Amino acid sequence: MERRKLGTLEVSAIGLGCMGMAGVSGMKAMYGPVDRAEAIATIHRALDLGIDFLDTAEIYGPYANEELVGEALEGRRDRATIATKFGFEIVDGRSVGTDSRPDNIRAVCEASLKRLKTDRIDLFYQHRVDPNVPIEDVVGTLAELKREGKIRAIGLSETGPETLRRAHATHPIDALQSEWSLWERTVEEDIIPVVRELGIGFVPYSPLGRGFLTGQVKRAEELPDSDYRKTDPRYAGANFDANLKAVEAVKAVADRHGATPAQVALAWLLAQGPDVVPIPGSKRRVTLEDNAGAPKLKLTADDLAALDKAAPIGATSGERYGSASMRRMVRL
Repeated sequence: MERRKLGTLEVSAIGLGCMGMAGVSGMKAMYGPVDRAEAIATIHRALDLGIDFLDTAEIYGPYANEELVGEALEGRRDRATIATKFGFEIVDGRSVGTDSRPDNIRAVCEASLKRLKTDRIDLFYQHRVDPNVPIEDVVGTLAELKREGKIRAIGLSETGPETLRRAHATHPIDALQSEWSLWERTVEEDIIPVVRELGIGFVPYSPLGRGFLTGQVKRAEELPDSDYRKTDPRYAGANFDANLKAVEAVKAVADRHGATPAQVALAWLLAQGPDVVPIPGSKRRVTLEDNAGAPKLKLTADDLAALDKAAPIGATSGERYGSASMRRMVRL
């Protein structure tokens, strides 16, 4: 597996997003039912394939996802690079707002270390910017945890350009995680130029457009209530039909290469620069193994031009998320 740098870390060219193995803030699963044994087997298979960058978070479950990752890595910890996240106030199993107070960051770090059954977190992200806590205080606390050996690298998620500059001036930031794919390209306008200027690695989440770019998804109206895409505006009604244009272009490129649409969508991201490490989510080995083929797929200039034409910045029909979730997605 190809290796890439995220600041001071070196990781596999693609990672494994573990969120789908346990849901977010009270949801048992994000993309339908989960077989726990299969999820653990998927993590084991990822390590065997050279995919060592595992992404989780306190809020996934909450807590259950970190516990699953910790269980899966027993006896295998040194083969993995673990990324997890803090930054929410959790009450009765649900997020009720942000909380990046220094005392809470430390409390989450200690709790995550126990759930993950490890003595260090390789990459610790602030999950969302807390408007009530200066970013300098957040990063200062993370720098202290790094000096103490409890974390190895510092990350931010869905952060705006000016906050990112202030954070990096306090202590070098290793990675920024935000949504990026052929389905969602707005980071290219103001975020990607800043991370490139500052030398920060970029970790795209939802690199397959929450599954849409695989060409194997159903309309929102046909999805089970347990699948959060049931309320995704881009999966519904006329938006779904309009967004199929991008899928058709991905499929055409895939056919030319004897690849799958998922591999093409991931290869497009990998082609955007050596500092990009997508984290496609998988809860089954079959999808993991398909995604693992993406780094070997080298798209041509004509391929990239066709994909850019079919899915330019801002072309996806519908908001990124439903109204409640969108309010949490404002980059500060």
